[in-house]
Amino acid sequence: MKRYRFGRLSMGWQIMIGLALGIICGMLFYKNNSAITVMQSLGTIFIRLIQMIVMPIVVSCLTVGIANIGDIRKLGRIGGKTLIYFEVLTTIALILGIVMANVTHPGSFIDIHKLHATDISQYMSTAKTAQHDSGFWPLILSIIPTNIFKSMADGDMMPVILFSVLFGLGIAAVGEKAKILIDVLNAVSEVMFKVTNWVMKFAPIGVFGLIGMTIAEMGISALLPLGLFILIAYVTMLIFIIVVLGITAHLFHLRYWKTMRAILDEIMLAFTTASSEVTLPRLMKKTHDMGVEKGITAFVIPTGYTFNLDGSAIYQSLAAIFLAQAYGLHLSIAHQITLLIVLMITSKGMAGVPGASFVVLLASVSTIGVPMAGLTFIAGIDRFVDMGRTAVNVVGNSIATLVIGESEGALDRDKYNAYLDNYGKTNDSSTTPGTKPEAE
Repeated sequence: MKRYRFGRLSMGWQIMIGLALGIICGMLFYKNNSAITVMQSLGTIFIRLIQMIVMPIVVSCLTVGIANIGDIRKLGRIGGKTLIYFEVLTTIALILGIVMANVTHPGSFIDIHKLHATDISQYMSTAKTAQHDSGFWPLILSIIPTNIFKSMADGDMMPVILFSVLFGLGIAAVGEKAKILIDVLNAVSEVMFKVTNWVMKFAPIGVFGLIGMTIAEMGISALLPLGLFILIAYVTMLIFIIVVLGITAHLFHLRYWKTMRAILDEIMLAFTTASSEVTLPRLMKKTHDMGVEKGITAFVIPTGYTFNLDGSAIYQSLAAIFLAQAYGLHLSIAHQITLLIVLMITSKGMAGVPGASFVVLLASVSTIGVPMAGLTFIAGIDRFVDMGRTAVNVVGNSIATLVIGESEGALDRDKYNAYLDNYGKTNDSSTTPGTKPEAE
């Protein structure tokens, strides 16, 4: 006889409860510095726990995956496809943001001089440094690590990816003598995924802290003056998810809505924490469980977190034109094409820069005559929009992994269909369908 156990909620429901409690506590403890410190600490603990395990997972999974691929020409083909896909999708996202800004004219409905300005000095200093180091050769040099352990400690993803690719190719070239390294790295990845499961039990508390801190610092009232801009930003992101990614999935014969259901917990986690990084370990495991070869998942997802930021692209183009409209600037087609090209270049040139979305805006808006000071008026609501764009980034990278896997014949269709059909039927949706959850 089947026993029903009450009191055990799915990760998605736990995150939603954490979100709701965070909003309530944030409103109750508005501007209460002691409460803000406690909630901020809870959120920071969770983020740091995730950061602790991300790099070991990326190095172990990517190295083993590349070693199993072995063929450098095949690896080059996968890398080329991945970067072309990223460029096409992010360009579409930028264009969509520009089109929606022109259709809805959100900047025409506000008096920018009545908005509250927020300090953006931290972004200004980052932007100056990033602009100084931008360009083709500085970008190439930033990818090459001088000390792999320093890159791992700094969370610098691209040098770690390059090292892991070369390390994996080296293991494949050595052959049987290096087999012990594959066994060790496989064990490392299994151990780190186990640690991930433990860390994720703290996720609802982390979400509670991050949301509570945000609401307590800014208050719900911070949303009201720019409510229309926030609404249009979210509508644009939904259009991208439903239409653009939906069509992309259909072209590659993916079961889009069932895939979305399978990654719903990760979407909610990304949304509530405004951090793509917290979902990386789970997404790598989940897309592999869906049938994508480990080498593809371990390469596409970490690379996507640097180069495939669809939600960020939408926000950047939409925000730039919103500010131009708010200042009463008329932008010709030529101006908007210039903005598109500048955003395409700067977003890649500043990949991996802290607060990259806002920094890219700082580096780009001056090309269309918008004063940099204008960004002080939207900085206050950046966190609320960041939640949406982070969720879009997670969906985009999940679909990218499946698309590249399908294009390479590296997606096991039987496994993919079985995973989606059985998802949610096990006791714990975080386990792979067909496997037993851990004994308690």
